[in-house]
Amino acid sequence: MSTITIGLDIAKSVFHLVWMSATGKVLKRKMLPRKKVAEYFANIEASTVVMEACGSTHYWSRVITRCGHEVKAIAPQLLPTMQK
Repeated sequence: MSTITIGLDIAKSVFHLVWMSATGKVLKRKMLPRKKVAEYFANIEASTVVMEACGSTHYWSRVITRCGHEVKAIAPQLLPTMQK
């Protein structure tokens, strides 16, 4: 498993991805349309994917896990403390 963590912001039509190093440095940002998310994760190196726990988190967690990634859901209350 890679030391890269990918933050995934789930939305209705466009998803935002942010790659972070183990030290918390932002490495890259990307926007993906909803229909390209599964294909994209199937073609990248296995990483830890973190997303906010919401209504569609379980669905996307299953899709991304099938692509070989480790998925973690974070409670929305914790997100503001992570942005400091």
